[in-house]
Amino acid sequence: MHDRFRNLVYAVALAIMIGWVLHIGSSVIIPVIAGVILAYIIVALARRLADIPHLGPLLPVTLRYAFSVLVIIGIVFVIVILIINNIGQVFVLLPEYQATLLAVIQNFAVRLEIETEPTWETLRNQVFGEINLQGLIGSTVASVSSFIGTVLVVFIYTGFLLAERRLFAHKLTRITDNPEDTALIGFIIADINDRIGDYLATKTFVNIILGLASYVILVWIGIDLAAFWALMIALLNYVPYVGSFLGVVFPVGLALVQFGATGAAITTLVGLTIAQIIIGAIIEPRLMGQSLNLSPFVILVMLTVWTGLWGIPGALLAIPITAILVIILSEFDGTRPIAVLLTRSGRVPRRGRKARAKR
Repeated sequence: MHDRFRNLVYAVALAIMIGWVLHIGSSVIIPVIAGVILAYIIVALARRLADIPHLGPLLPVTLRYAFSVLVIIGIVFVIVILIINNIGQVFVLLPEYQATLLAVIQNFAVRLEIETEPTWETLRNQVFGEINLQGLIGSTVASVSSFIGTVLVVFIYTGFLLAERRLFAHKLTRITDNPEDTALIGFIIADINDRIGDYLATKTFVNIILGLASYVILVWIGIDLAAFWALMIALLNYVPYVGSFLGVVFPVGLALVQFGATGAAITTLVGLTIAQIIIGAIIEPRLMGQSLNLSPFVILVMLTVWTGLWGIPGALLAIPITAILVIILSEFDGTRPIAVLLTRSGRVPRRGRKARAKR
Protein backbone atom coordinates (compact mmCIF):
# COMPACT_ATOMS: atom_id res chain seq x y z
CA MET A 1 0.00 0.00 0.00
CA HIS A 2 2.87 2.33 0.85
CA ASP A 3 4.49 1.68 -2.54
CA ARG A 4 1.24 2.35 -4.38
CA PHE A 5 0.75 5.67 -2.59
CA ARG A 6 4.32 6.65 -3.33
CA ASN A 7 3.90 5.80 -7.01
CA LEU A 8 0.67 7.79 -7.11
CA VAL A 9 2.42 10.83 -5.66
CA TYR A 10 5.23 10.48 -8.19
CA ALA A 11 2.71 10.17 -11.02
CA VAL A 12 0.82 13.28 -9.92
CA ALA A 13 4.05 15.27 -9.55
CA LEU A 14 5.20 14.12 -12.99
CA ALA A 15 1.85 15.08 -14.54
CA ILE A 16 2.05 18.56 -12.99
CA MET A 17 5.59 19.07 -14.29
CA ILE A 18 4.66 17.88 -17.77
CA GLY A 19 1.61 20.17 -17.79
CA TRP A 20 3.74 23.12 -16.71
CA VAL A 21 6.29 22.44 -19.48
CA LEU A 22 3.51 22.07 -22.07
CA HIS A 23 1.98 25.37 -20.98
CA ILE A 24 5.10 27.53 -20.92
CA GLY A 25 6.48 25.90 -24.08
CA SER A 26 3.25 26.15 -26.06
CA SER A 27 4.70 28.56 -28.64
CA VAL A 28 7.31 25.94 -29.57
CA ILE A 29 5.37 22.71 -29.00
CA ILE A 30 2.11 23.62 -30.79
CA PRO A 31 3.70 24.15 -34.26
CA VAL A 32 5.56 20.84 -33.87
CA ILE A 33 2.37 18.94 -32.94
CA ALA A 34 0.48 20.70 -35.73
CA GLY A 35 3.21 19.66 -38.17
CA VAL A 36 2.88 16.04 -37.07
CA ILE A 37 -0.93 16.17 -37.42
CA LEU A 38 -0.63 17.74 -40.87
CA ALA A 39 1.78 15.01 -41.91
CA TYR A 40 -0.79 12.42 -40.77
CA ILE A 41 -3.45 14.07 -42.93
CA ILE A 42 -1.17 14.12 -45.99
CA VAL A 43 -0.18 10.47 -45.57
CA ALA A 44 -3.81 9.41 -45.06
CA LEU A 45 -4.92 11.36 -48.12
CA ALA A 46 -2.18 9.77 -50.20
CA ARG A 47 -3.38 6.36 -49.03
CA ARG A 48 -6.96 7.15 -49.97
CA LEU A 49 -5.82 8.14 -53.46
CA ALA A 50 -4.30 4.67 -53.83
CA ASP A 51 -7.72 3.15 -53.08
CA ILE A 52 -9.39 4.84 -56.06
CA PRO A 53 -10.64 2.05 -58.35
CA HIS A 54 -8.57 1.48 -61.51
CA LEU A 55 -6.72 4.82 -61.28
CA GLY A 56 -5.31 4.62 -57.73
CA PRO A 57 -2.93 1.65 -58.18
CA LEU A 58 -1.48 3.27 -61.31
CA LEU A 59 -0.50 6.49 -59.54
CA PRO A 60 3.14 6.59 -58.39
CA VAL A 61 3.72 7.14 -54.68
CA THR A 62 5.54 10.42 -55.33
CA LEU A 63 2.64 11.74 -57.41
CA ARG A 64 0.11 10.82 -54.72
CA TYR A 65 2.08 12.60 -52.03
CA ALA A 66 2.66 15.62 -54.26
CA PHE A 67 -1.06 15.87 -55.00
CA SER A 68 -1.90 15.55 -51.28
CA VAL A 69 0.53 18.33 -50.38
CA LEU A 70 -0.87 20.59 -53.11
CA VAL A 71 -4.42 19.98 -51.84
CA ILE A 72 -3.44 20.92 -48.29
CA ILE A 73 -1.54 24.00 -49.45
CA GLY A 74 -4.54 25.04 -51.54
CA ILE A 75 -6.91 24.69 -48.60
CA VAL A 76 -4.64 26.68 -46.27
CA PHE A 77 -4.15 29.36 -48.95
CA VAL A 78 -7.92 29.73 -49.36
CA ILE A 79 -8.32 29.97 -45.57
CA VAL A 80 -5.71 32.74 -45.28
CA ILE A 81 -7.16 34.70 -48.22
CA LEU A 82 -10.69 34.45 -46.80
CA ILE A 83 -9.54 35.67 -43.40
CA ILE A 84 -7.62 38.63 -44.86
CA ASN A 85 -10.43 39.68 -47.21
CA ASN A 86 -13.17 39.37 -44.63
CA ILE A 87 -11.33 41.39 -41.99
CA GLY A 88 -11.59 44.44 -44.24
CA GLN A 89 -15.26 43.79 -44.95
CA VAL A 90 -16.04 43.43 -41.26
CA PHE A 91 -14.68 46.88 -40.45
CA VAL A 92 -16.56 48.39 -43.40
CA LEU A 93 -19.83 46.87 -42.18
CA LEU A 94 -19.15 47.49 -38.49
CA PRO A 95 -20.93 50.89 -38.24
CA GLU A 96 -24.02 49.42 -39.91
CA TYR A 97 -24.00 46.43 -37.55
CA GLN A 98 -23.55 48.77 -34.61
CA ALA A 99 -26.60 50.85 -35.55
CA THR A 100 -28.74 47.76 -36.15
CA LEU A 101 -27.70 46.22 -32.83
CA LEU A 102 -28.61 49.41 -30.97
CA ALA A 103 -32.03 49.42 -32.64
CA VAL A 104 -32.61 45.78 -31.66
CA ILE A 105 -31.67 46.50 -28.04
CA GLN A 106 -33.90 49.55 -27.95
CA ASN A 107 -36.90 47.72 -29.42
CA PHE A 108 -36.39 44.87 -26.97
CA ALA A 109 -36.28 47.30 -24.04
CA VAL A 110 -39.40 49.11 -25.23
CA ARG A 111 -41.33 45.83 -25.42
CA LEU A 112 -40.31 44.98 -21.88
CA GLU A 113 -41.04 48.56 -20.75
CA ILE A 114 -37.64 48.94 -19.13
CA GLU A 115 -36.42 51.93 -21.10
CA THR A 116 -35.17 54.05 -18.20
CA GLU A 117 -31.99 55.90 -17.41
CA PRO A 118 -29.30 55.58 -18.64
CA THR A 119 -30.63 56.58 -22.04
CA TRP A 120 -29.71 54.73 -25.20
CA GLU A 121 -27.57 57.68 -26.21
CA THR A 122 -25.59 57.20 -23.02
CA LEU A 123 -25.38 53.49 -23.71
CA ARG A 124 -24.06 54.23 -27.19
CA ASN A 125 -21.41 56.57 -25.85
CA GLN A 126 -20.36 54.34 -22.98
CA VAL A 127 -20.28 51.00 -24.81
CA PHE A 128 -19.63 51.56 -28.48
CA GLY A 129 -17.81 54.84 -27.96
CA GLU A 130 -15.11 53.00 -26.02
CA ILE A 131 -14.21 50.81 -29.01
CA ASN A 132 -10.94 51.92 -30.58
CA LEU A 133 -11.34 50.84 -34.19
CA GLN A 134 -7.79 51.76 -35.15
CA GLY A 135 -6.36 49.76 -32.28
CA LEU A 136 -8.69 46.88 -33.05
CA ILE A 137 -7.61 46.87 -36.70
CA GLY A 138 -3.94 47.00 -35.72
CA SER A 139 -4.21 44.10 -33.29
CA THR A 140 -6.19 42.05 -35.83
CA VAL A 141 -3.59 42.62 -38.54
CA ALA A 142 -0.85 41.64 -36.11
CA SER A 143 -2.76 38.45 -35.21
CA VAL A 144 -3.20 37.54 -38.88
CA SER A 145 0.51 38.14 -39.53
CA SER A 146 1.41 35.91 -36.59
CA PHE A 147 -1.00 33.23 -37.86
CA ILE A 148 0.58 33.28 -41.32
CA GLY A 149 4.05 32.97 -39.80
CA THR A 150 2.94 30.02 -37.67
CA VAL A 151 1.43 28.31 -40.73
CA LEU A 152 4.72 28.64 -42.58
CA VAL A 153 6.61 27.11 -39.65
CA VAL A 154 4.12 24.23 -39.50
CA PHE A 155 4.62 23.52 -43.21
CA ILE A 156 8.40 23.49 -42.74
CA TYR A 157 8.09 20.94 -39.92
CA THR A 158 5.72 18.85 -42.03
CA GLY A 159 8.10 18.88 -44.98
CA PHE A 160 10.99 17.61 -42.88
CA LEU A 161 8.79 14.94 -41.27
CA LEU A 162 7.67 13.64 -44.66
CA ALA A 163 11.23 13.72 -45.97
CA GLU A 164 12.48 11.59 -43.04
CA ARG A 165 9.49 9.25 -43.00
CA ARG A 166 11.27 6.49 -44.96
CA LEU A 167 14.29 6.64 -42.66
CA PHE A 168 12.20 6.35 -39.52
CA ALA A 169 11.87 2.56 -39.70
CA HIS A 170 15.65 2.23 -39.93
CA LYS A 171 16.10 4.51 -36.90
CA LEU A 172 13.53 2.47 -35.03
CA THR A 173 15.63 -0.70 -35.27
CA ARG A 174 18.49 1.07 -33.48
CA ILE A 175 16.49 2.27 -30.48
CA THR A 176 16.97 -1.00 -28.60
CA ASP A 177 18.88 -4.25 -29.04
CA ASN A 178 15.82 -6.32 -28.09
CA PRO A 179 13.99 -7.37 -31.30
CA GLU A 180 10.69 -7.85 -29.43
CA ASP A 181 10.80 -4.30 -28.03
CA THR A 182 11.66 -2.95 -31.46
CA ALA A 183 8.72 -4.85 -32.99
CA LEU A 184 6.36 -3.61 -30.27
CA ILE A 185 7.37 0.02 -30.82
CA GLY A 186 6.97 -0.44 -34.55
CA PHE A 187 3.46 -1.88 -34.22
CA ILE A 188 2.40 0.86 -31.81
CA ILE A 189 3.58 3.54 -34.21
CA ALA A 190 1.92 1.79 -37.16
CA ASP A 191 -1.35 1.59 -35.21
CA ILE A 192 -1.13 5.30 -34.36
CA ASN A 193 -0.43 6.14 -37.99
CA ASP A 194 -3.38 4.10 -39.27
CA ARG A 195 -6.01 5.16 -36.76
CA ILE A 196 -5.08 8.82 -36.35
CA GLY A 197 -4.46 9.27 -40.07
CA ASP A 198 -7.83 7.74 -40.99
CA TYR A 199 -9.61 9.78 -38.32
CA LEU A 200 -8.09 13.09 -39.44
CA ALA A 201 -8.65 12.39 -43.14
CA THR A 202 -12.28 11.37 -42.58
CA LYS A 203 -12.94 14.26 -40.20
CA THR A 204 -11.47 16.72 -42.70
CA PHE A 205 -13.68 15.31 -45.47
CA VAL A 206 -16.77 15.55 -43.25
CA ASN A 207 -15.92 19.14 -42.25
CA ILE A 208 -15.55 20.14 -45.91
CA ILE A 209 -19.03 18.76 -46.59
CA LEU A 210 -20.41 20.62 -43.56
CA GLY A 211 -18.71 23.85 -44.66
CA LEU A 212 -20.16 23.62 -48.18
CA ALA A 213 -23.65 22.85 -46.88
CA SER A 214 -23.43 25.76 -44.41
CA TYR A 215 -22.23 28.08 -47.18
CA VAL A 216 -25.27 27.23 -49.33
CA ILE A 217 -27.61 27.87 -46.38
CA LEU A 218 -25.98 31.18 -45.44
CA VAL A 219 -26.02 32.45 -49.04
CA TRP A 220 -29.67 31.46 -49.39
CA ILE A 221 -30.55 33.44 -46.25
CA GLY A 222 -28.38 36.37 -47.35
CA ILE A 223 -25.89 36.43 -44.48
CA ASP A 224 -22.88 38.69 -45.01
CA LEU A 225 -19.45 37.05 -45.19
CA ALA A 226 -21.04 33.65 -45.90
CA ALA A 227 -17.77 32.06 -47.10
CA PHE A 228 -15.92 33.16 -43.96
CA TRP A 229 -18.58 31.80 -41.61
CA ALA A 230 -18.80 28.54 -43.54
CA LEU A 231 -15.04 28.21 -43.09
CA MET A 232 -15.35 28.90 -39.36
CA ILE A 233 -18.09 26.28 -39.05
CA ALA A 234 -15.89 23.70 -40.77
CA LEU A 235 -12.89 24.49 -38.53
CA LEU A 236 -14.95 24.59 -35.33
CA ASN A 237 -16.31 21.14 -36.13
CA TYR A 238 -12.87 19.71 -35.27
CA VAL A 239 -13.71 20.62 -31.66
CA PRO A 240 -16.12 17.97 -30.32
CA TYR A 241 -19.51 19.05 -28.96
CA VAL A 242 -18.60 22.68 -28.27
CA GLY A 243 -17.52 23.38 -31.86
CA SER A 244 -20.89 22.40 -33.33
CA PHE A 245 -22.67 24.68 -30.87
CA LEU A 246 -20.44 27.68 -31.57
CA GLY A 247 -20.66 27.03 -35.31
CA VAL A 248 -24.41 27.72 -35.07
CA VAL A 249 -24.43 30.47 -32.43
CA PHE A 250 -22.05 32.90 -34.17
CA PRO A 251 -23.90 33.05 -37.54
CA VAL A 252 -27.24 33.31 -35.72
CA GLY A 253 -25.92 36.29 -33.78
CA LEU A 254 -24.69 37.88 -37.01
CA ALA A 255 -28.10 37.33 -38.63
CA LEU A 256 -29.77 39.13 -35.72
CA VAL A 257 -27.32 42.04 -35.95
CA GLN A 258 -27.42 42.23 -39.74
CA PHE A 259 -31.19 42.10 -40.29
CA GLY A 260 -32.37 43.41 -36.94
CA ALA A 261 -35.16 40.82 -36.91
CA THR A 262 -35.63 37.52 -35.14
CA GLY A 263 -37.09 35.86 -38.25
CA ALA A 264 -33.75 35.73 -40.07
CA ALA A 265 -31.99 34.57 -36.90
CA ILE A 266 -34.50 31.73 -36.41
CA THR A 267 -34.17 30.69 -40.06
CA THR A 268 -30.39 30.63 -39.72
CA LEU A 269 -30.65 28.63 -36.49
CA VAL A 270 -32.96 26.03 -38.03
CA GLY A 271 -31.00 25.69 -41.28
CA LEU A 272 -27.57 25.31 -39.67
CA THR A 273 -28.91 22.98 -36.98
CA ILE A 274 -30.43 20.68 -39.61
CA ALA A 275 -27.10 20.61 -41.46
CA GLN A 276 -25.25 19.80 -38.24
CA ILE A 277 -27.66 16.98 -37.37
CA ILE A 278 -27.65 15.38 -40.82
CA ILE A 279 -23.88 15.52 -41.24
CA GLY A 280 -22.84 15.07 -37.60
CA ALA A 281 -25.35 12.43 -36.55
CA ILE A 282 -25.89 10.49 -39.80
CA ILE A 283 -23.08 10.94 -42.33
CA GLU A 284 -20.09 11.20 -39.97
CA PRO A 285 -20.84 8.04 -37.91
CA ARG A 286 -21.26 6.02 -41.11
CA LEU A 287 -17.91 7.19 -42.46
CA MET A 288 -15.96 7.15 -39.22
CA GLY A 289 -17.63 4.53 -37.04
CA GLN A 290 -16.01 4.08 -33.61
CA SER A 291 -12.45 4.32 -34.91
CA LEU A 292 -11.01 6.06 -31.84
CA ASN A 293 -13.23 4.43 -29.20
CA LEU A 294 -13.02 7.34 -26.73
CA SER A 295 -15.46 7.92 -23.88
CA PRO A 296 -17.62 11.05 -24.38
CA PHE A 297 -16.90 12.11 -20.80
CA VAL A 298 -13.16 11.69 -21.36
CA ILE A 299 -13.45 13.76 -24.55
CA LEU A 300 -15.03 16.63 -22.60
CA VAL A 301 -12.43 16.41 -19.83
CA MET A 302 -9.49 16.29 -22.24
CA LEU A 303 -11.01 19.10 -24.26
CA THR A 304 -11.08 21.23 -21.12
CA VAL A 305 -7.53 20.24 -20.13
CA TRP A 306 -5.93 20.90 -23.52
CA THR A 307 -7.90 24.11 -24.02
CA GLY A 308 -6.64 25.30 -20.64
CA LEU A 309 -3.07 24.46 -21.63
CA TRP A 310 -2.99 25.71 -25.24
CA GLY A 311 -6.21 27.63 -25.88
CA ILE A 312 -7.89 27.16 -29.27
CA PRO A 313 -5.02 25.05 -30.73
CA GLY A 314 -5.37 22.74 -27.73
CA ALA A 315 -9.09 22.32 -28.40
CA LEU A 316 -8.37 21.36 -32.02
CA LEU A 317 -5.63 18.88 -31.06
CA ALA A 318 -7.30 17.36 -27.97
CA ILE A 319 -8.86 14.33 -29.68
CA PRO A 320 -5.81 13.16 -31.70
CA ILE A 321 -3.52 13.58 -28.68
CA THR A 322 -5.89 11.64 -26.41
CA ALA A 323 -6.24 8.83 -28.96
CA ILE A 324 -2.46 8.54 -29.25
CA LEU A 325 -2.17 8.33 -25.45
CA VAL A 326 -4.77 5.54 -25.31
CA ILE A 327 -2.94 3.51 -27.96
CA ILE A 328 0.39 3.85 -26.16
CA LEU A 329 -0.97 3.20 -22.66
CA SER A 330 -2.86 0.09 -23.81
CA GLU A 331 0.33 -1.78 -24.78
CA PHE A 332 1.92 -1.78 -21.32
CA ASP A 333 0.64 -3.71 -18.32
CA GLY A 334 1.23 -0.91 -15.83
CA THR A 335 -0.74 1.70 -17.77
CA ARG A 336 -3.33 -0.50 -19.49
CA PRO A 337 -6.05 0.12 -16.81
CA ILE A 338 -5.82 3.85 -17.57
CA ALA A 339 -6.33 3.18 -21.28
CA VAL A 340 -9.38 1.01 -20.51
CA LEU A 341 -10.94 3.81 -18.44
CA LEU A 342 -10.42 6.30 -21.27
CA THR A 343 -12.30 4.21 -23.86
CA ARG A 344 -15.99 4.11 -24.70
CA SER A 345 -16.44 0.32 -24.71
CA GLY A 346 -13.74 -0.67 -22.21
CA ARG A 347 -12.14 -2.96 -24.80
CA VAL A 348 -8.60 -2.14 -25.82
CA PRO A 349 -6.88 -4.87 -27.86
CA ARG A 350 -3.10 -5.21 -27.60
CA ARG A 351 -2.41 -4.85 -31.29
CA GLY A 352 1.34 -4.93 -30.88
CA ARG A 353 1.33 -8.18 -28.92
CA LYS A 354 -1.17 -9.82 -31.26
CA ALA A 355 1.00 -8.93 -34.22
CA ARG A 356 4.08 -10.34 -32.50
CA ALA A 357 2.21 -13.54 -31.63
CA LYS A 358 1.32 -14.02 -35.31
CA ARG A 359 4.98 -13.69 -36.18
